[in-house]
Amino acid sequence: MKKIVVWVFIIISAYIAVFGGEYSVLQVRKIRQEQTGLEKQLDELKHENDSLKSWVQKLEADSATIERLARERYGMILPGEILYRVAEPRDSVENFQNR
Repeated sequence: MKKIVVWVFIIISAYIAVFGGEYSVLQVRKIRQEQTGLEKQLDELKHENDSLKSWVQKLEADSATIERLARERYGMILPGEILYRVAEPRDSVENFQNR
């Protein structure tokens, strides 16, 4: 009878360790997978942050880069300059797309 009680206790303990409770094997595995995913996301964000920091430093140090961006993105010009925008005729664009 004592052996049966010991085996029942061992089986119940193993079941609780694997499937039950806050610190079950399955729960710990799930948390570790989540942690791995979050660490990967953190590394990606750190890399992006470093890229943005270097971009900010470049902008702070190089006024030519700021001028180029202002011209390309916002169509800005210096006083006395004339901005020309060249547009293709619609027929040529449509013919090119139909090829």
